[in-house]
Amino acid sequence: MPAITVVILAAGRGTRMRSATPKLSHDLCGRPLLAWPLVAARAAGANRLVLVVGPDDRLANGLSGELAAGSGAAVTVPAWAEGVDLAVQAQPLGTADAMAAAARLIDRDDVVIVLAGDVPLVGAELLSSLAETHRASDAAATMVTAVLEDPSGYGRVVRDGDGAFRRVAETKVAGDASSAELAIAEVNTGIYAFDGAALLDSLASVGVDNAQGERYLPDVLVVLREQGARVATLTAADAAIVLGVNDRVDLAAVRAEAQRRIHERHMLAGVTIVQPSTTSIDVGVEIGSDSVIEPCTQLLGSTTVGAGAIIGPHSTLIDARLGDRVSVVHSHLVRCEVRDGASVGPFAHLRPGALLREGSKVGTFVEVKNSDIGAGSKVPHLSYIGDTDLGEHSNLGAGSITANYDGTAKHRTTIGARVHGGVDTSFVAPVTIGDDAWTAAGTVVTSDVPPGALAVARTRQRNVERYDERRGGG
Repeated sequence: MPAITVVILAAGRGTRMRSATPKLSHDLCGRPLLAWPLVAARAAGANRLVLVVGPDDRLANGLSGELAAGSGAAVTVPAWAEGVDLAVQAQPLGTADAMAAAARLIDRDDVVIVLAGDVPLVGAELLSSLAETHRASDAAATMVTAVLEDPSGYGRVVRDGDGAFRRVAETKVAGDASSAELAIAEVNTGIYAFDGAALLDSLASVGVDNAQGERYLPDVLVVLREQGARVATLTAADAAIVLGVNDRVDLAAVRAEAQRRIHERHMLAGVTIVQPSTTSIDVGVEIGSDSVIEPCTQLLGSTTVGAGAIIGPHSTLIDARLGDRVSVVHSHLVRCEVRDGASVGPFAHLRPGALLREGSKVGTFVEVKNSDIGAGSKVPHLSYIGDTDLGEHSNLGAGSITANYDGTAKHRTTIGARVHGGVDTSFVAPVTIGDDAWTAAGTVVTSDVPPGALAVARTRQRNVERYDERRGGG
C-alpha cells in the first residue's frame, strides 16, 4: 500500500489578523492553529509531513525544536511538529506554486494529501476516509467537497452533465466565476489526495489564467482530467471542515465550533458540563466520568481531572493534575497536583509545585506554592504556605505564614504529622516542627520545635489600668 505524505500549506502572510504573531501560531483551544491539521494527519497515519512556509520564516522561527529549512537555515518546531519537513515558497503565487515548492519532498509513489494550515477542523477520520476513497477509486486525484447553505467566498465545484468533476470556479475576485457558477452550493474544501507522480507531472502545466494571476492547485485537477485521468470527489458530511481563519472574527467562529465539539466529546463520555456557554476546555484536557464542571470554569493546557470531581464555579485550572472526587470552588490552580478526595477553595491559589495529598484541604483565601500538603492535613483560612513540607493530619490555624524568603534566598519549612498550628503563626524558614507539636496563637517560630512540644513566641499581655481616663477620655 502506498505511503501517505501530507502537505500543509502555511505560506500565507496572515495580514488580516493584524498581529505581530504569525496567524498559524494563534491559539485555538490549547493548540496553535497549525497544530490541528498536523495532529489530524498524524492520527490518520501519515508517513511524512511537509509544511510549506513563506520566505520570511516568521511562522517557522516562532516554533520550538530544530529542523533544516529548504535554504539550509536552522528553524525550530514544537513537539507536536517533530519530524516535519519544511519547504519555502519564495513568492505568494498561489496554491499550485506552493505545492511546487514542496515537490522535492514528495515521493512519486506516495499518496499525497494536501491541507490548508488555516482550516483547522479537519479530522483524522475524514483524512483516513479520503485516503481509502482515493485508493479504491483508482483516481489520479480526489477532492473533498462540501454542500453549504451559503457558499459565498468558496470555489464552486462545476460538474458535467454526467455529474463528473469538470473544474473549480474560483470566486476570490469578480470575474473568476459566472453567475450560474456562483449559484452552485457544492464547494471545494481545499482538501485533496493525489497520486504523487500525477501531481508532480501536472504542476508545471498549471497557468495563471485567472483574475489574480496566481497558480491555483485545483487547476491540477483540470490538467489531469484533460489528460484522461480520473478525478474523484468525496463529499464530506461535516460542512464545518471548510471554516478557515483569515482574521480574528473567523478565529472566534472556529473556536466556538471547536469548543462545542470538545464539550460534546466530554459529555458523551459521562461528564456533566452545567453551562457549556461559559465553560472553556482545551483540546488536551482529560476528565473522568461523573465529574461535574460548574459554570464560568476554564480547564486549560494539559489539565487532567479524575472521576467524580466537582470543579467550579469560577475556577481556572492550567496544566493541573486532579485525582478522583476532588472539589475545587472559585479557585486558581497552575501546574499543581491535587490527589483523591482533596478539596480546594473557595478563593484559593495553588501555584506551581503545590501537591495536595489524599483527603487534604486548602481552604478560603489560601495560597500554596512549591509545597507538599500531607494526607488529611488542613490549611483552612487566610494563609500562605510556600516551600513547605507538611506532614499527615496536621492542621494550621487561620493566618498561618511560612516566611520562606530572607531577601536573598528561599528556604524550606518542615512541619511534621499531627501538628496543631495556632492562628496567626509565622514559621520563619528554615525551621522544623516535630510530629504532634503545637504552636500558640500569634507565635513567630524562629527555632525548631521538638516533637510534642508547645511553641510560644510572643510578648506577654499587659493591661494598663485606667488608660482611657488618664488620656482624658470620657
